[in-house]
Amino acid sequence: MRIGVLTAGGDCPGLNAVIRSVVHRAVTNFGDEVIGFEDGYSGLLDGRYRALDLNAVSGILARGGTILGSSRLERDRFRAACDNAKELIEKSGFDALIPIGGEGTLTAARMLTDAGVPVVGVPKTIDNDISATDRTFGFDTAVGVATEAMDRLKTTAESHQRVMVVEVMGRHAGWIALESGMAAGAHGICLPERPFDPADLVKMVEERFARGKKFAVVCVAEGAHPADGTMDYGKGAIDQFGHERFQGIGTALAHELERRLGKEAKPVILGHVQRGGVPTAYDRVLATRFGWHAVEAAHRGEFGHMTALRGTDVRMVPLAEAVTELKTVPEWRMAEAESVF
Repeated sequence: MRIGVLTAGGDCPGLNAVIRSVVHRAVTNFGDEVIGFEDGYSGLLDGRYRALDLNAVSGILARGGTILGSSRLERDRFRAACDNAKELIEKSGFDALIPIGGEGTLTAARMLTDAGVPVVGVPKTIDNDISATDRTFGFDTAVGVATEAMDRLKTTAESHQRVMVVEVMGRHAGWIALESGMAAGAHGICLPERPFDPADLVKMVEERFARGKKFAVVCVAEGAHPADGTMDYGKGAIDQFGHERFQGIGTALAHELERRLGKEAKPVILGHVQRGGVPTAYDRVLATRFGWHAVEAAHRGEFGHMTALRGTDVRMVPLAEAVTELKTVPEWRMAEAESVF
């Protein structure tokens, strides 16, 4: 069998672990040929790929990023390619394609499946927002990075009697903010799933200062937004890939708190540092398991499916199930977090 693999969308700790696992399982156990498409779906459409053998993936288990490169693709160009799926397959001659990516990548994988391309998907996103799987690799690493940052910021906040507003990733799902905020003992957490009122945060900070705790750390997801009429904050434009350009809620909230409190408030935007670097042991293991099961599914002919963690087991689920809706933070998880504020 000739297996193609690609990584698309944003980079994520653990991508290389999946690539390595696919190659090891395919080459060592099945005698397959593996090719890696460069720069995501654009490499697939352009026929840009290279051979991946055991030497090519040696030493990449702990590397961040992706050795294949990644990119996002305009929707119109991708739709046109799906209309010529047979030509797409013949150009590279693959028998199975394993795309590794998040919601956008898996939606594209479903479109390829519907067009007749033999696809087995592997979910990845640090946001942990794919509904068909309990966990995605990269999430554990991102939470660890954000938690360590807030642990460090607490000491400087306390030393200077400041409010620190830490913005973490999470466009439409606040899982990183929720879990890193809980792990770091943040004094406030703002999620995309529930509009917040700055007055509540002002009250929290004032009560802390009244008790002699003259600092506070607020963790806010990049997609969080204030309730209507509570704070001046507008929506951003939509980019060419259909994503909203956020206006910088961390900075805006820090300025608003400083204005209302009359105390120093500093924004800290963690940004892409959460997506880079060495994956945790958990993410390496999960990524390796996903790669192993993707190859197995390809040999069973179980196309149109993706790997998913259910409990402690890796199962195959339909791609259609994976992209129906995003997995957002439920109310009961928010209640758990609020209980320790």
